[in-house]
Order: sequence, then C-alpha cells, then structure tokens
Amino acid sequence: MPTDDHDADDALPIKFGPVSNGEFLPVPHGPLVRETIRRTLALADRNARRLGISRRRFLSSSVGAAATLFTLAACSKEEASERGERPGGTFDVPEEATTDTSAALDVLGGDEFVFDVQTHYVNYDLSVEGGEWTSVFPFAQCAEGREAGTSKACFTADAYFREVFVRSDTSMAILSALPTPGGTGLGPEDMAYAIDVATRIGCDGRVLMHGGAYPHRGPIDAMLDEMSALRDRYDIAAWKIYTMVPTDAHFYFDDHDPSRPQIGQRFIDHVREIGPPIICTHKGISSIVGSTPELADPRDIGPAAARNDDIAFVVYHSGFEPGRPGGTGPYDPADPDPQGVDRLIRSLETAGVGPNSNVYAELGGTWWFLMRDPTAAAHVLGKLLKYVGEDRVVWGTDSIWFGTPQDQIQAMRAFTISEELQERHGYPALTDELKAKILGLTSAQLYGVEPVTGRCEASPEEVDAIRASLPPARTYGPTTRAEAAAMIAAHQAGYLV
Repeated sequence: MPTDDHDADDALPIKFGPVSNGEFLPVPHGPLVRETIRRTLALADRNARRLGISRRRFLSSSVGAAATLFTLAACSKEEASERGERPGGTFDVPEEATTDTSAALDVLGGDEFVFDVQTHYVNYDLSVEGGEWTSVFPFAQCAEGREAGTSKACFTADAYFREVFVRSDTSMAILSALPTPGGTGLGPEDMAYAIDVATRIGCDGRVLMHGGAYPHRGPIDAMLDEMSALRDRYDIAAWKIYTMVPTDAHFYFDDHDPSRPQIGQRFIDHVREIGPPIICTHKGISSIVGSTPELADPRDIGPAAARNDDIAFVVYHSGFEPGRPGGTGPYDPADPDPQGVDRLIRSLETAGVGPNSNVYAELGGTWWFLMRDPTAAAHVLGKLLKYVGEDRVVWGTDSIWFGTPQDQIQAMRAFTISEELQERHGYPALTDELKAKILGLTSAQLYGVEPVTGRCEASPEEVDAIRASLPPARTYGPTTRAEAAAMIAAHQAGYLV
C-alpha cells in the first residue's frame, strides 16, 4: 500500500508515516489508516480528473489535505459503527472542501497565532564529507544541486525555515538543543545562528531558543555554573532538560528516590535564581531509556510543581507513549496503574495541583501520533484540557523530524470532540477560541511575547498555490524499526538526548 514515504504521486498531505522522531519505534499502519490511504488515493484520482490537474498537484494542495481528513473521518465513523459505537472525535470537513479551494481553506486555513514550542534542526556544514548522525535516517529528496544525495540537507537551517515557516502557518517557534557526538547536533551557537538567519530574512523575534540544562552530567556545582554562563551569554527563553538520559544519572524533580541523585530541588532553585522560571522536560516516549521506562514517568511533576508554584513546568509529550493502548481512553481515578498521559493527570491530582496551575501539557509528537485515531485523540486532548487546564495545553510539533507541521496544524483546526464525550466525561468543546489558545495564545502568555499579527501580502489562495508547487511534503525521521532502533541506541548511549 503506498504511503507518504513512497512515490511522490502518492504522497499524502496528511503524513501518516509510519515514522519516528528517533525516540520510539515506528508503529505500522492499522486497518483504519490503511483504508484511509486507499480511499484517499482513489478520491484524489477522481477529483483530480474533475479539476483537470494531476494527482500529485491535487494532493499537494489544500483540497488534498481536506480530502485526506474527510476520508479519515468517514473511515473512523465506519470503524466505530462496526463496534456499535460512534467515534469520540472527528474532522469537520465538508465534502465540497475536497474539490473547492475556498471551501478547503475555510476549514483548514486560519490567521491565528501559531507558536510551536518544540522544533529542531541540525546545523551541518554540507561541504564536509561524512560524519552525520542522521545518516541512519532514510534518504529523503529534500535538496537539489550539490546538496542532493545527502541526508544532511534534510536537517539544515534552510530546510528548517522551509518546512516550518514556508510550508506551514507557523508564526513563531522555539528551538531545542540536540547535543550529539562531535558537535554535529544543535548547540546554543547553532540556535543563535538560526535566530540570526530569521532576523536577516525579516522574521525578527520569531525564533527563540531553549537553554540545554544538564545538572546530572557532572558535579552539580559545575553543571549549575555552566547554566549560569549560558544564561549570561544568550537570551534563553526557557530551560530544556531530559532527566532520564543518561540513565545511570537520572534524577527526579521531587527527589523521591533516595537511590537517585538528590539534585532535583537544587536544579529548580537554580532556575529560580537565574531565570527564566520555565522548565521544559521530556516525559513519556520512554523507548529512549530501554529497560527502565519508569524513568520517563511524569510522577515527579505534581509534587515538584506543588512545592515550587512560582516555576512553570512544561511537560513535553505530556507523558504519552506511542503505540501503547494505555492512557488513550477516559481517565479513571480508581485505576491503580495509570498509563500514558493518565500518569501526568494522576501526579497532579495526588499532589493537589489543579487545572490552570503551573503545569503545562505540550503536544509535540503526541498530536502527530494521535491525529490518525480520532477517538483516542479526543480522549487524550479532552483529558489534558480538563485536568491540566484549558489555559495550559500548548502547541508543539517536534518538527523537523516529521517534516512540515502544516498537516498537524490543519488537523487541529478541523478536529472536534463529540458531544457524547463532552457530556459523559466533561471534556470541553473545541471552539475556535480554545484552539487559538492551544495553537499559540497560551504559549505567548507563558513566554511573555506579543502574538505576531503581520502576514505576507499574498492571499491565502496564492499561498496555497505556492505550497502546492513545492515537492511533496515528507517526513524526515526513521521509518523502520531498524532505523529507529539505531537512533534509540544513540539516545541510550547518551549521545543524543
């Protein structure tokens, strides 16, 4: 069955993969996605002929994205009906949007502020041969000329700006560090370079940077001094930390495990001292810690947040575990062993941290994975909005690994939670106002930035035509278990965190 990573004429604008961000094994397509792909390609053939354009052109446009989500919604409804149920969520895309650009843009377009708080690139020197750790990624046609034929070109600053700011409606983004052997990842100098590029191309203030925090990678006093030096040198928007890598030095924010380094509160106190008072931490997606998945458990977030209510804790991935069924249904307060995002909810509940407090749930990777399963997406998103708070769910996409985030933005704009789940579980309705908070306004308030309101002079239809003229959008992450395993091994070795 063709997928977005096969022939360009079959590249769907909503990229189902299978693919990974290098932190989990790609999950094969289930029956729902396989049928959606089959029907979307058939619909694309019919509608492309009606419009007098090629299938590739059709699929590269907004009507192609609308056709994909329209088909996914229909297949999801049929699948639920076979079980005697109704889908918990859907994509509200009318059939006319599959042939009419204006109708498609009414549903999938928008002028809201989109602030992506989890993005990456790799600052390669393309003139230097070899050495790229991304060589384990599948080759993607992402460049022409002398750069063609090397996977390096998929991850450069040029590729980053093309995928995030040209192909998508992203208004502002934050870069997160990727420390790797030999300095080929994304350190503070690389992020500063991207910020400089943004300034020179007229995007001043649209790219921010995280400071990488590593208090567990050496003597604590020296590591905290390094944070202070980094803070003095750069304009840091927040601190990004992976407490579980390396596993032998893993620590918890609440210092609840005496067998682990007791540095959680010291780290938090230092963040308070030097600022900014925002800690962004990976929780969930536990494949990178191998046989000790508990190290990625967000159980320590609630107690640490309760003890330090002046510090914002942004929980990257929200504790989600790709490919695992646990935690994708309604939250059960009586469940003795909560899974997935339910672990975060339980941690907050037990610690007495109520909705809209100092904990934020980030959707990077989580939404990309969930949007192919509308019922699971409705439960996960609904739970986070209910228990973490309608003003505490923030937008992130983990791009550039998943290619342009435009499909994730379009899917969020069209997504709705069923009235049945709203009534039964107390989930909020996904109004335009609430989606605007998720996509950017909540993060704007957290980071103290003014939403970017300026737009290019081109009309939405002209922008859509420009995007449709580009090569098909692709994912850049590993697409097989072997490729992802190689990346995960690097994580476990402490090379990529």
